[in-house]
Amino acid sequence: MKKNITIAIDGPAAAGKSTVAKAIAKKFNFLYIDTGAMYRAYTYYVLKKGINPKNEAESIKLISEINIVLLNDGRVLVNEEDVTKAIREINVSSFVSYIASYKDVRLALVSLQRKMAENTSVIMDGRDIGTYVLPNADVKIFMIASKEERAKRRYLENIDKHISCTYEDILFDVQERDRIDSSRAFCPLKAAEDSIQVDTSSMSIQEVVDYVSKIIIEKTHIKL
Repeated sequence: MKKNITIAIDGPAAAGKSTVAKAIAKKFNFLYIDTGAMYRAYTYYVLKKGINPKNEAESIKLISEINIVLLNDGRVLVNEEDVTKAIREINVSSFVSYIASYKDVRLALVSLQRKMAENTSVIMDGRDIGTYVLPNADVKIFMIASKEERAKRRYLENIDKHISCTYEDILFDVQERDRIDSSRAFCPLKAAEDSIQVDTSSMSIQEVVDYVSKIIIEKTHIKL
């Protein structure tokens, strides 16, 4: 029986993880699991319920009533509501790192993420995939880029999607998310010891996809 392959891609906000992971998933016919979208979806729901995402006690009370679904076409549903665009708004981005730092939320979503990866080859991106969610992943990539480059990418992405924002706000958000993600007590953002670091600052998307694809092929011997 053919062994399922697991690919973990970690790194800070706007390092290019999701864009690269989507392209590689299509290239190798893997299931793509965007864990960041799941935390954004939870954050969206907390805000929708009128709860301050910085209030951990109130935020975790929603675990039992929220159902997050990732569709193959990239859409994200929260209790059957399509929130694909809404979860990329600046208000969600500003609070998602707080929600992602809550242990009970992480445990609930990690359980779901692991179940999704049980029976098929997957590529999963996030902050703690190689260190915690899929510690035995066949390939672990840790993507980085300068904070200025990451802010520029996210700003242009938002403008392209007609999401109102300023570069200064995005840069502040990127730096704040780095601080929160790296300092949280449970499963902080960090590179797995056996991960391969890829600095995407001066690379095009296609260059990163080609480079990471080469690593995957060398480590798993998969054939396209």
